[in-house]
Amino acid sequence: MRKKILKNMDWGILICVLILTIIGLVALFSATQSTDYDEFKKQIMWICISIPVVIAIIAIDYSYIVKVAPIFYGIFIILLIAVLFTEPINGATSWFDLGSFTLQPAEFAKIFVVIVFAMAITKVQERDVDSISNPWKLFLALLTVLVPVLLIIKQPDYGTAMAFIVATVIMLFVAGIKKRYIFISILLIAVTLPLMYFFILPEHAKTRIDVFLNPELDPRGSGYNVIQSKLAIGSGQLFGMGILKGNQTQLGFLYPKTTDFIFSVIGEEMGFIVASIIVVVYVILITKAIYIAKTAKDDIGAYIAAGIAGIFLFHMVENIGMTIGLLPITGVPLPFVSYGGSSLLTNFILIAILLNISGRRQKAIFVE
Repeated sequence: MRKKILKNMDWGILICVLILTIIGLVALFSATQSTDYDEFKKQIMWICISIPVVIAIIAIDYSYIVKVAPIFYGIFIILLIAVLFTEPINGATSWFDLGSFTLQPAEFAKIFVVIVFAMAITKVQERDVDSISNPWKLFLALLTVLVPVLLIIKQPDYGTAMAFIVATVIMLFVAGIKKRYIFISILLIAVTLPLMYFFILPEHAKTRIDVFLNPELDPRGSGYNVIQSKLAIGSGQLFGMGILKGNQTQLGFLYPKTTDFIFSVIGEEMGFIVASIIVVVYVILITKAIYIAKTAKDDIGAYIAAGIAGIFLFHMVENIGMTIGLLPITGVPLPFVSYGGSSLLTNFILIAILLNISGRRQKAIFVE
């Protein structure tokens, strides 16, 4: 049985993760030389912690993981409430300070929200596949996502909240929700966005949007980071300025260069070719996740894989988009490349679940 699982597993996913992790470590090595490579060393530590976790998750049939997921879902809902009462870090109450490291419950919550929402969809569809389009049943299923999303917005962490929303939309699409609901949702978003801007968003969020539309409005304040990021990526040209030789990176103009703007470090020091390789590798990774959803042995496996694909898709598009000035800055890390213990471990767990599903896949089950 184990040989069959290993044979069925999509090893290409591990290759993609390995490429991204190596590029990320090289970038972190360069970006942290002024701090005695502190974050670089911690990233290696988190990778070492993640490896046995990945192996353990692959070894357990994901049906058992699904069974215990509601317990962890409840635990992380409690943590998302508790974290609101912590001291703000950079204006957000998103982390528990545990001394030598911090814990971000919103990152780990991604895992169990995706699984529990997949459970909710399959529960709704037990008797009728089309019942997911029933407004009342759809609302009840969506509550499993709405509760954590509202708590995360309260922190505030709009980027992570958007990752949940994108994953949810993709999962519903795979579940066969009627297209009119998608069109209605897009229309509602188009109507509510201006209202949110004028009446709901805090001042700093409005400033980010204004600066995104025109960074020159505040070149030494809110627009500083994106201007420096674009300068860094542009100066790297085709082959980059060389490791440890980037002007914006080494002279401290990029901030935070190990997390939000790690792609800028790569663009400046490794050049357009390596930056493009990262984009291609992410596209391959997301495509493989979608294929795993298509070939999963059951509905719940398909929905989970689709949700994971949505999370990686959003993080890739948002992080790279904000560093090149195409999207607003939201503080979303680049999976496997940016520094961050909670983020890295969460992403490895999501990959382990994907490998788990792929190792036990049988046939395509997309709803027609």
